[in-house]
Amino acid sequence: MKRAGIIHHHKLDAAKALAGELAGAISAANVEVWSCPSSEEDRARALVPGTDLILSIGGDGTILRTARVVVPWPVPILGINLGKLGFMTELSAAEARQKLPGLLAGEGWIEERAMLQVELFPITEAGAEGPPRTFHGLNDVVVGRGAVARVIYVEAIIDDERLTTYKSDGVIVATATGSTGYSLATGGPILYPQSEDILLRPISPHLSLAHALVLPPIAVVELGVSTDHQAMLSVDGQIDLALHSGDRLKVRRSPHQARFLRTQPPASFYRMLTQRVAIKQF
Repeated sequence: MKRAGIIHHHKLDAAKALAGELAGAISAANVEVWSCPSSEEDRARALVPGTDLILSIGGDGTILRTARVVVPWPVPILGINLGKLGFMTELSAAEARQKLPGLLAGEGWIEERAMLQVELFPITEAGAEGPPRTFHGLNDVVVGRGAVARVIYVEAIIDDERLTTYKSDGVIVATATGSTGYSLATGGPILYPQSEDILLRPISPHLSLAHALVLPPIAVVELGVSTDHQAMLSVDGQIDLALHSGDRLKVRRSPHQARFLRTQPPASFYRMLTQRVAIKQF
C-alpha cells in the first residue's frame, strides 16, 4: 500500500482526534496519508485518485458520504465506528488501533455492495423537460412529501411497464445496504448485503399498492411526481432537492460499487443485525 486517506465526521471532536492518531500510525508505516473532514466532499474527491484505502471515521452517515466521494474510483473503505448503530462500519476505535498495521500490510478481504444511480428530469417553467441531473447513492433514493403533511401521487413504471400510481407519503427505492435503513423502518424486508436486487417500497400508502417489491438488478424504475404542493428528492438522506409536479426520475443500479475492507467473516452480518436491531428497538 502506497497511499491512504481518512475522511472523518466533521462535527465529532473524537473523530478528528482519532483521524490524527491513525494518520500518524499510517505515516510511520511509510504510507503516504491525507485527511479531510466529511463536510468537504469536493476537496476529498480531488484527493481520491491514486489512493489505495480510505478510512471512514464516524458512523454510517460518514460512510455514505465516503461512498459517494470515491465514485468512480474503486477504492476500498474501512469503516471505523464512533456513531450509535454502525450497520456498515467494521471496527471500533480500539480495534482500528490494533488491526491497522495488518490491514496496511494486506490483511482482510473486500466486500462489494451495489449502489443506485438516479437521474432527475425536472420540468422547467415553460413546461419542457430540462437537462437531467445524475446522483449516486449507497442506501436509497426517496421521493417524498415536503413540509405539508399531505400525500403525493407517484406513478411507478418498471422497465417501461406501468406498475401503479402510489397515493402516499412517498416511495423508497433502496439497495441491500439501504434495506436496513429507512425502508426497514417502514416495514420493508432485509436483503443480504451482497444482493444486487432493488427494493421498491411505498411510504404510508393510502388506498394503493402497499407491498414492497424486490426487483432484479437490471430493473429500471421510473417515478413521476404529481402534486399541488412541494415534494422532495432525497439521496441517502444527505442530498435533498425540491421536486415539483411533472418532475420525473429514473433509478437503476449504478455502474459503480462501494467496496469495503472487512476483517469479520461474511456471516457475521447476521449476528450484527440481531444486535443492532435489538438496540434500535430499545
